[in-house]
Amino acid sequence: MILVFIIILVSINRFGAREQKTLPVYQPKDFNPALVDPIKQGQGANHTITSFSLINQEGKVVTEQDYRNKIYVADFFFTRCPSICPIMANNMNKLQNEFLDDPEIKLLSLSVTPDLDSVPVLRQYADKNGVIPSKWNITTGDKKHIYDLARRSFFAAVDEGDGGLQDFIHTPNFVLVDKLKQIRGIYNGTLDDELNRLIGDIYLLKKE
Repeated sequence: MILVFIIILVSINRFGAREQKTLPVYQPKDFNPALVDPIKQGQGANHTITSFSLINQEGKVVTEQDYRNKIYVADFFFTRCPSICPIMANNMNKLQNEFLDDPEIKLLSLSVTPDLDSVPVLRQYADKNGVIPSKWNITTGDKKHIYDLARRSFFAAVDEGDGGLQDFIHTPNFVLVDKLKQIRGIYNGTLDDELNRLIGDIYLLKKE
């Protein structure tokens, strides 16, 4: 009887291992081409988030090195947005609180109106939304650099543009990035069901 029990237990464990969900690694070819800069369209392997240099709400330079060996969620916003951005900020705050004591998890918000979102404006916005600087960077920087990141790294913008004065993007997407700088999920940051899915996926990713 003991031998039979052991065999059954081993079989169950093996079945569970086969059934355990693994998050996909997203490549440019996996996205709607409208979301992907033409120079990236059709690429099928080895996509990672490129290097970046931004300024956060404390006036400090933030680069990809601050997210080295971290799992993080990125979004694009602007402080004067009256529609989806307050909902997104509230949901990013929920993520911050969910993983507050987990040093592996960080958040990154990039302003799509960096000329208007100066460091003092970002600081006020951060205070209003309960941002903890060690966990969540609210950033500004060079507009072309930010828009290139949106279109060529995070695939968060539907339209093409040059990052110039008249260029503008607006997206509800939350982008999940793993420790290897790979995209592992895209979520609508305004929806509770999507936020719950993102939280579950982060816990899955931590087990890899």
